[in-house]
Amino acid sequence: MDAESTFRATVDPTWVHALQARLQTDTGQPVVLVETHISWVLLAGHLAYKLKKPVRLPFVDFSTLALRKYFCEEEVRLNRRLAPALYVGVVPVCGTPLMPRIGGTGEACRPVDYAVCMRRFASGALLSERLAEGGGGLLPEQLDGLAQRLADFHRAAPIAPSVSPADAGEQVLAPVFKVLQQLSADGNTPQLAALRAWVDAQAPALRMAWRLRRTSGAVRECHGDLHLANAVLIGGQAMAFDCIEFDPALRWIDVMSDVAFLTMDLAAHGRSDLAFRFLDAYLQRAGDYDGVQVLRFYEVYRAMVRGLVSRVRTISAGATAEVAGPDYVAYAQRLVQAAGGKARLLITHGLSGSGKSTVAGQLLEVAGAIRVRSDVERKRLHGLGALQQSAGLALDLYTPEATRRTFQRLKECARTALQAGFPVIVDAAFLRHNERMVFKAMADGLGVPFAILSCQATESQLRQRITDRSIKRNDASEANIAVLERQLASHEPLDSDERASTLEIRTDGFVDAAGLCVRWFSQV
Repeated sequence: MDAESTFRATVDPTWVHALQARLQTDTGQPVVLVETHISWVLLAGHLAYKLKKPVRLPFVDFSTLALRKYFCEEEVRLNRRLAPALYVGVVPVCGTPLMPRIGGTGEACRPVDYAVCMRRFASGALLSERLAEGGGGLLPEQLDGLAQRLADFHRAAPIAPSVSPADAGEQVLAPVFKVLQQLSADGNTPQLAALRAWVDAQAPALRMAWRLRRTSGAVRECHGDLHLANAVLIGGQAMAFDCIEFDPALRWIDVMSDVAFLTMDLAAHGRSDLAFRFLDAYLQRAGDYDGVQVLRFYEVYRAMVRGLVSRVRTISAGATAEVAGPDYVAYAQRLVQAAGGKARLLITHGLSGSGKSTVAGQLLEVAGAIRVRSDVERKRLHGLGALQQSAGLALDLYTPEATRRTFQRLKECARTALQAGFPVIVDAAFLRHNERMVFKAMADGLGVPFAILSCQATESQLRQRITDRSIKRNDASEANIAVLERQLASHEPLDSDERASTLEIRTDGFVDAAGLCVRWFSQV
């Protein structure tokens, strides 16, 4: 009998306890064993060792030593893309079932198993734990950083090969139907029947969108399992880890499916404000507003996935045990019921420095809205990042043609999000009447309410804000005092008809975003 057969002659996990005892002796510290349905994790000092159970399940096969070694190597390779500081490498487990050890040299170290070696992070560092802590446990700025890094990761990730139009839709729907089938194993409840009916209705409506997403390169090698318990704070920075390594089909997905997992999980935990802030930061970085049309579908799918995981954990823990966390299937149903019912368009209006972007950022969190920023999209059209300065690059971002292209881009992005059923905020100065009327006409054509958010501040406050912003260079806007002077001389005030649908606020004091949201949604 070879070493592997001897070592794995039984699924009895006592050898893991023997390895735990050996690590305690080696480190001189207590070693904690954490078990999931497919792995054991040993927390030993400043390191963690993750071993794959010798299981063969419908979704994963770790039944042989060669497979476990391969998937350990895949886990390290894939996770180093987003969390390189966490993943040390793959280490052999040597010895015997009664006396296993990590590593060794020469003939004495004939591997009988393999483990992923990671740097251990502090207890309570998972985003799920930080969110539960409340208060300052998870800062909005930390989610901004994660969103921006995720957007950069998606941009660099390999693109999936092309498939036939029929296969593009099938590859989206197959895992969704599989999850629904598994959730229905104990009976098809009215709740699950309603979810199945919604998915069936979405299939023809989104089939063209899925096809275009595939052909445009939106399907890439992603994380695949980006919920709150698979992201962690390290040195104040949020990073994703523990991606899908065992099934490529669950990893080669639409980038928006990755985004939807985290936005869904934040909202399911009662923090839709953070969900939309994360989404806003991602969209500003990635510019993938076309993805908004499939976002809701993927959020429903991801909620069902977590619902299935919760069900499996409940069964594993026993019928009388309670598994903490949201009722994800119920949240999926709430998403379905809310889909498409809140679409409305708000454009901002105001001089540079009037606080439009600040207020829009606060409002989108409360309203659950999609924002499109002119300062960001104008730069994107010229190949610049949001904070990249155009000075010295021989670029004129404000020619009539550049402005025309910018507003066309804003209109296209806004239309896509409105048609997907979301409230939309177009964050631009809108100092000319004809620019405002173009967007009103679009809202009227789509049959959604239209409103203007007019932001006002004193002239001295405008000048001070512009000066501070120019010094800090922490905002996408490059408007300076000269730009403000031109605006003051040439802007076209709102007329009486426009004022009937305008929300006026002063930004040189406290802005009640929740109250503003109520005012916006009360307009019809």
